[in-house]
Amino acid sequence: MGSGSERTASAVRWVSQPTYAIPATGTSPARGDRVIEIAVVGLDGAGARMLHHSLINPGRLLPRWVQALTGITDPMLQDRPSFADVADQVLAALAGRVFVAHNARFDWAFVSHELRRARDIVLDGPRLCTVRLTRRLVPGLKSRGLDSVTRFFGVEVVGRHRAAGDATATAEVLRRLLGLAAERGATTVADLEALAWRRASRRRRTALPTPVTEL
Repeated sequence: MGSGSERTASAVRWVSQPTYAIPATGTSPARGDRVIEIAVVGLDGAGARMLHHSLINPGRLLPRWVQALTGITDPMLQDRPSFADVADQVLAALAGRVFVAHNARFDWAFVSHELRRARDIVLDGPRLCTVRLTRRLVPGLKSRGLDSVTRFFGVEVVGRHRAAGDATATAEVLRRLLGLAAERGATTVADLEALAWRRASRRRRTALPTPVTEL
């Protein structure tokens, strides 16, 4: 996003992708797993709103564990469009926004593979991970899974493990994380990226005796 990374977070348009690999046939796009549902929720000063949502026909049968987890079945996808059919709509929803997801690297990989396959396009631009932001901003939280984080922030999830439900919940989690980040002085996208991807400091070992107060 170039110089846009210096814009204040309150002026940025965010886009939330759902967690759990954007319900897919498996967990690895590199091994050929495909997206079966995608939702794009925008978050800006006007609030959160659905920008795009569709079930996707992956061109293959779903594993039983995916059906059990998501509630999505093969008959539900039989007459749905392929990712290539909705790729332009997805790109339009993502345009000019910061990509945000709960475990962003995972979701980014799936969207990237699908766009490369459908349009020979390389997904590019800033991205933020709400898992990483939670780790930095709520360090006392033992679990940073979406269930735990939404409970902590009091966010209701309607349709867990489905694209629309998880994307909407992630957007609401992001809204709360932005408030905590602002309290720490992180007010630009660049600030948030640095905060999210900063390595946790490790305590240096010392050859000196341990103080009695630390025993």
